[in-house]
Amino acid sequence: MEHALQAVEGMGAIAAYVSVGDEPCTRLLLERLEAGGREVLLPVLGPQLSRGWGRFTGIADLAERAPGRPPEPGGEPLPAEAVSDVDALLIPALAIDRAGNRLGQGGGWYDRALPLRHEGALVLAMVYDDELIASPLPTEPHDQRVDAVITPEQWFLLERSVFASGS
Repeated sequence: MEHALQAVEGMGAIAAYVSVGDEPCTRLLLERLEAGGREVLLPVLGPQLSRGWGRFTGIADLAERAPGRPPEPGGEPLPAEAVSDVDALLIPALAIDRAGNRLGQGGGWYDRALPLRHEGALVLAMVYDDELIASPLPTEPHDQRVDAVITPEQWFLLERSVFASGS
């Protein structure tokens, strides 16, 4: 968690996710971000499976709103475009390769959300060390790359990231 906090140091609004199962735990991170005065947005699945965001106001507000879905915040849902107001996105992954290609769970949530971010928003994937893959992952034209990786031991920008090159 400390590495994630370092990675988003000085940033305002953050889009993140609520970890489930064996994913790197984000719950304490969410609380620390919110306690530090940052607005934290979490994915929300709305009516007719519309994708949107909700404001995180504390762990107690999170609830499983439908079977098989990660916990979501209560309150009024925000449209998908709300992600354009965040400075960074902390997203889950099953694997990341050296080029920043991300293997997700196949629902396409982030591949649809990431094009809505503003140009300077940093995209960080949270994985375990053994989920960093040396060989290239297969990609499709709609797949969105990440700029940086956070593991339990470190965080780093990927070489191909615009943020790493300083441009």
